[in-house]
Amino acid sequence: MTLAHTAAPNNQLLASLPPEVTAALQPLIEPVDLSVGTLLHEAGSVLRHVYFPVTAVVSLVAPLQDGASAEVAVVGREGVAGVCAYMGGGTALSSAVVQRPGLAWRMSARDIADLARDAEPMMQQLLRYTQALFQHMAQTSACHRHHALMPQLCRWLLQHLDRQGDNELRITQERIATLLGVRREGVTGAALQLQRQGWIDYRRGCIRVLDRRGLERHSCECYHVVHRVYEQLRHEASPWPQPSGLLTRLLPSRPKEVARERSTA
Repeated sequence: MTLAHTAAPNNQLLASLPPEVTAALQPLIEPVDLSVGTLLHEAGSVLRHVYFPVTAVVSLVAPLQDGASAEVAVVGREGVAGVCAYMGGGTALSSAVVQRPGLAWRMSARDIADLARDAEPMMQQLLRYTQALFQHMAQTSACHRHHALMPQLCRWLLQHLDRQGDNELRITQERIATLLGVRREGVTGAALQLQRQGWIDYRRGCIRVLDRRGLERHSCECYHVVHRVYEQLRHEASPWPQPSGLLTRLLPSRPKEVARERSTA
């Protein structure tokens, strides 16, 4: 399978690259089927691969020493899991767990770092996505701290729905509680309220969204803030800035005599 012949939808970040970068990328990337619950990398571990989801959905989770954890962002076909691979650090800031099974493209961490360094359009798109992801993570952190559980649950459901092709999420209330960093009883109560309003239908291990607009109206502001960020990423191209000549101006000028001496040495 090749990037050019993948069945739609493809990964949006990869699809935004110019043909010459796609051609360079082709031998470095491979399709993989991701199973639900698969741990792609742990927080603090050295990254070996990055993953560009196509139909899979990945939760980025921040773990604590006492065993607790919370989802700080979710990655779907708009982006890539493993951004630290091309940002110089090489170790993961958060754990990445497959939340919805499906297809993704896998690439070695070393290859993406090399390609990002050598191809400006690649680095441009990666940095644009990373900025959106960091805004997503910051907003989610504020959401966990300041908003009530029911609006948080609406926000969480909508963000995951945005990254899949249907209106059903196969997940237990216990797993949702873990990702939101709250008690299971709280999620049960909030889900019952949503079901009584007619916005969702919950069966064991499966949530079907019946009224998306209802969820949007009662979600906290965080869903709408993050949604706008990704819409801008998708629709507004940001031109790569032209070199300003700053480095040349900052470097001390060298006498022509020195330059001639070195050229004849």
